[in-house]
Amino acid sequence: MYLKTSRLRYNTVIEDVICSQERNFTRDMLMQLVDCSFIDRAENVLIDGKTGCGKSFLACALGRQACFMGHRVEYSSMNKFIERIALAKLDGSMLKVINHIEHNDLVIFDDFGLQPLDNNSRLALLQILEDCYQRKSVIVTSQLPVSKWYDYINEPTIADAIMDRLKARGVHRIELKGESLRRKNKNKLTFAVPHRNHF
Repeated sequence: MYLKTSRLRYNTVIEDVICSQERNFTRDMLMQLVDCSFIDRAENVLIDGKTGCGKSFLACALGRQACFMGHRVEYSSMNKFIERIALAKLDGSMLKVINHIEHNDLVIFDDFGLQPLDNNSRLALLQILEDCYQRKSVIVTSQLPVSKWYDYINEPTIADAIMDRLKARGVHRIELKGESLRRKNKNKLTFAVPHRNHF
């Protein structure tokens, strides 16, 4: 039930995650997260890296693991989140939407930084992070380095508040590196029998 309601983008498992020095993501780093104790401690996970390097794949693998371990998970791409907030503002269901998201133990915001935030989205995001602070966990993935997230939010007061809650004590920072795994797998498929993609 938790897996179904999570609406994860990728149907993947922890065993599919590739760990290597080249990716700047080791097995020891993964082992710190697989038992999902970071959720029990209400710690956040911030993942950045170039397109195709496996950020969303990793976030969904952690989300699936959390579901299996009895945690409620909510996945949302930032594009859909912004659209969802805009519609909620129009039909008066903003509080209902925010409360629904906050009801989960782990909230995943994928592709942070691809689409500009409007003021309603900034305020909704801040409200969610405020209510999750030290109570729930949040995973955020982005092509933008974390150092540029403040400028992306583009409103100093709100940006200060959002970043302060995202980078709270115990945060796990993952900077994925290496070539695009999508491109790499596509090249392999050109010369080999198709097989399951691994990120």
